[in-house]
Amino acid sequence: MPLIPWSDIDTVLLDMDGTLLDLHYDNHFWMEHLPQRYAEVHGTSLAMAEMELQPLFRDNAGTLNWYCLDFWSRELKLSVREIKRETAHLIALRPDADTFLAAIQRAGKRVIMITNAHPDALSLKLERIELAPYFERMISSHDYGYPKEHPQFWDALREDTGFDPARSLFIDDTLPILRSARRYGICHLLAVHEPDSRKGPKNTEEFEAVVDYRQLIEGL
Repeated sequence: MPLIPWSDIDTVLLDMDGTLLDLHYDNHFWMEHLPQRYAEVHGTSLAMAEMELQPLFRDNAGTLNWYCLDFWSRELKLSVREIKRETAHLIALRPDADTFLAAIQRAGKRVIMITNAHPDALSLKLERIELAPYFERMISSHDYGYPKEHPQFWDALREDTGFDPARSLFIDDTLPILRSARRYGICHLLAVHEPDSRKGPKNTEEFEAVVDYRQLIEGL
């Protein structure tokens, strides 16, 4: 578990899904619930639905479309917003994420959420989990027109917020996004050890990872 040099950090940038919230909700929705509902609505088998969806998922991964509820509603001829509500009971905070948020806020750090989630998906999650009070800003990449995987996202974020990459900590569960942030020059980076509580630990490769948020605030 890394020891954070808190005196070198002014701004904490935090992802939402898989970082603060359990990724089980999203994984279950996209991999299980949505294919089932697609099959029901379009009168096909689950196996056929999965065959149709997999290439679409693969081709749009890492793009803004992947995260866009409007895109998927058009593409699949479904009300994806309404279908997401059907499994909203699965939206859950990761252990001690709120303890961590409260501690860094008390310590006077700037705390900014940066998520690729569509604004409507963000709103749904905020209905279930009270996250907003911990943040100075909550920014969806849709506001900038680029996902976090894209260098222009970071340019837009810096212009918008004035954050200093050299004095910022960024936590995210997606390795290509962390690599994008590293290329941009963000100095302090952490992955997440177990973003989905049902899937066990994840190989975070070259990145150190958050295992326990309580340990992360030692020395704060």
